[in-house]
Amino acid sequence: MHPATLSTRRYRRLLTAAAAAAVIAAGTAVPANAAPPLREVMFVGNNWDGTADVVDSTGDFARIGRINVIPDKARRLAEIYTNPIELIYYLGIRQGPGEGHDQYVDDMYSTPDGTAMVVSRPSFADVVSIDLATGKIRWRFPVSGYRSDHMGISPDGTKVAVSASTSNTVHVLDIDTGKQLGSFTTGDKPHENIFTNGGKYLWNMSIGEVNNDFDAPSQDWLKGDRHITIVDASTYRVVRTVDMRSRLDAFGRSDLSDAVRPAVFSPDFSKLYFQVSFFNGFIEYDIATDKITRVKTLPRNPATGDDRTTFVNDSRHHGLSMSPDGTRLCVAGTMDDYVTVVDRAGLREGPLVPASKPYWATVSGDGRDCLISESGADRITAIDFTTGEKVTSVAVGDHPQRVRLAHVPADWNGPAD
Repeated sequence: MHPATLSTRRYRRLLTAAAAAAVIAAGTAVPANAAPPLREVMFVGNNWDGTADVVDSTGDFARIGRINVIPDKARRLAEIYTNPIELIYYLGIRQGPGEGHDQYVDDMYSTPDGTAMVVSRPSFADVVSIDLATGKIRWRFPVSGYRSDHMGISPDGTKVAVSASTSNTVHVLDIDTGKQLGSFTTGDKPHENIFTNGGKYLWNMSIGEVNNDFDAPSQDWLKGDRHITIVDASTYRVVRTVDMRSRLDAFGRSDLSDAVRPAVFSPDFSKLYFQVSFFNGFIEYDIATDKITRVKTLPRNPATGDDRTTFVNDSRHHGLSMSPDGTRLCVAGTMDDYVTVVDRAGLREGPLVPASKPYWATVSGDGRDCLISESGADRITAIDFTTGEKVTSVAVGDHPQRVRLAHVPADWNGPAD
């Protein structure tokens, strides 16, 4: 990052803090029943550590604190090791998607009042709410089956959807109480969950079996039933299903997998951009016409090779975000070890910024940067949406994956000891 840019961002933050202090000093009245002030942050899930780092949402992304998301580890392991079936799945997760490690944190969000973090924990097959003041668990929801995965949060922050990947189910929970509000059946191995149209619909993408080595295009049918399931987010009844196989075939890309991975919608929800297994690039899908409209192939890293069996969980590229104005896409080239910003109008990529196994891409609090998790280097890195250049990197815990915008109390700096 250029020193001048960093100093400018810090200067703006200092001005904001000074203005807030001036208001307090002036004795501005605060209603007795007013909600405590909140601070916007980013949650970074360190999957193999079982921790989540909390960092500033803009500027230098300085780390504020760290949360232990497995305070009940001993109890959970005692239950698992006395249940033969649970133990088989637990060890299978370690050797399969965990790459030899336990998966303790996949996804996380904050509650609307900013007092708790809600986390999906794949190896423990559950979702828990962790009190940010005490570090203790408020509630726990065991998912159906034996593994929890990606989550999605409603626009109002009151509902969280979680994929139960071994039972082909999505559970929708009240984020404050953990009570199940509804559920629905998906394709094989549900993955991404996205609320759309102001929370009216919920889209789930199933990715099929990613832990076998039947990876050749001719063996694609052995990956299972992969489709998008769209439900009414009030009744959880299926409104529509979309199988990208026929859409890709019609576009002339029968060579591409139909396993939809990370995805992002245009601001008006007219277009869906998504990554698929084994592919170094992404696809544009027009929702109104129900057609694939463009496919963008991104450069290969010569050092990566094309052996599909070496791609982690079938992901060549895994991580996609869009600038708030909808003009640029940020792509994590996971197995190709780079990240790049792509102009949405012409699908022209910018600089290929080196990154070590980038696993996710999201947007900073001010919308200026794409924030990626470098799972191979245990850090997060910010990329300027306008220039496509690296801004800064910040060290985090072991194997960061999901990064989410969140809120915590304004004076929070970590759970009490």
